[in-house]
Amino acid sequence: MNTLYDDLRATLHSIWQRRWLALAVAWVVCVLGWLGVTMVPNSYESRARVFVQLYDPLATQVGINDADRKASIDKVRDSLTGTLNLEKVIRETRLGENITSRKQMDSAVAGLAKAIKITSEQDNLFTITARSSSLRLSDGENAKVSRDVVQKLIDIFKAENMDGGQGEMKQTLQFLDQQLASRQGELQAAEQRRLAFETAHPELAQGGTSLIQRLEQGRAAIRGLDADIAAAQGSLAAINAQITSTPQTLTVAGAAGGAKGQLAQVQADLEMMRARGLTENHPDVISARNQIAFLRRQAKKDGGSMIATAGTPNPTYATLEATRAERQANLQSLQARRAAAATEIEQIAGQQFSNPALVQEAQNISRDYDVLKSQYDKMLTDRENLRLKGQVVSARGTAKVDVLDPPVMPRAPVAPNRPLLLLLVLVGGAVAGLGVAFAASEMQSSFATTSKLERTTGLPVLGAISQSLTAEAQASQARKARNFYVASVALGGVFALLLAMEFIQRGSIA
Repeated sequence: MNTLYDDLRATLHSIWQRRWLALAVAWVVCVLGWLGVTMVPNSYESRARVFVQLYDPLATQVGINDADRKASIDKVRDSLTGTLNLEKVIRETRLGENITSRKQMDSAVAGLAKAIKITSEQDNLFTITARSSSLRLSDGENAKVSRDVVQKLIDIFKAENMDGGQGEMKQTLQFLDQQLASRQGELQAAEQRRLAFETAHPELAQGGTSLIQRLEQGRAAIRGLDADIAAAQGSLAAINAQITSTPQTLTVAGAAGGAKGQLAQVQADLEMMRARGLTENHPDVISARNQIAFLRRQAKKDGGSMIATAGTPNPTYATLEATRAERQANLQSLQARRAAAATEIEQIAGQQFSNPALVQEAQNISRDYDVLKSQYDKMLTDRENLRLKGQVVSARGTAKVDVLDPPVMPRAPVAPNRPLLLLLVLVGGAVAGLGVAFAASEMQSSFATTSKLERTTGLPVLGAISQSLTAEAQASQARKARNFYVASVALGGVFALLLAMEFIQRGSIA
């Protein structure tokens, strides 16, 4: 431990003996380093946040969905850093000054592309950042340029969004108009051929429907009529069954009809219940049967003491008769329509067999017309949808752009951190001076302590003679020490001065 302590003392003593060399090296390193730091231009950065609203009910109604809007926004974001847009930014800001050649413009575009950064914090929230550190511009001008670049990018973003690919939309609409005009000519020619054929062969006039289609339609109509006829026949059979079980007249007792008249009335009521569909287990039916049994026993006891009863028309029976007549008329109408449809099918089949060549020609003309008509209608619908979509995009854009945080002029540079660099240069100069002094001491063959001399030579050291200075030598040594301290403090003063100038310069920009 004593040896390590002695070595440390010896090293410090050696460096102290060469302190002027260390100080000179520190001065040289610090001056050169500080000159380099002052030559590095300040970089000023401005940023803005832009919110893009994707939802638009009207845009959704005309076919502009979320995927279309996101694709459009991604396209705009990628195109912002494209060469054409960067050239616009350069020409409209101070970056375009003194640019006279294509090579200079390409170099400026490449530099600006590195200085611009567009990041997406969310799906619809973007941050646009621009940095300016031009050597030919002052700090204030660089700060203003960084703000102007971000503002121009926002303007381009809005312009691109409002444009929404209108050029492509116009080209697409022009192409569809040309195709529609061509299809319209072909459709008119096909219609003229069809009219000429129907005029020459009125018996094959189809009214836009082919014979095969008419035949299939007739067969489908017959199948439907057969089902309706079967349902009408079943309904008529059901009403006939009800009429059979319903009496035409009702027996009503006289003034003193007695039990026999009441029995006839209850029997008529029971029949009406059964005609309505009531089962034998229904409470009303059971009650009527019990009442009939009681009245029959009572009628046997009364014998011939009753007055004759009279019969009246049954209103239920009359209603059932009217319903049956209506259903019979409906069935006859369906049968007549089926007979007419069957006759039409026979006529169509006869036309096919009588002149198959004309029938085939009629079918070909109708088929060509139908194909052209469907293509024309679909293309016309697509053209109208695209036209409406283009109008919405022109009026509103594919999305709504809101600037949440507009770009402002930066108050302080973001790079370099000049105070830290100045301090690092000062520390580096001090370290370099100490290192040079230490290396110089190691290169000499003198020894600062007797112990180091013993370790180096391996011989015992009997003693050491202390240095004795005269008064003049002591005064000279004190004067040199004061000069050294003044030079060291001057180095720190230069550092403080540079640091103060840096803060003053930042304050003038703010």
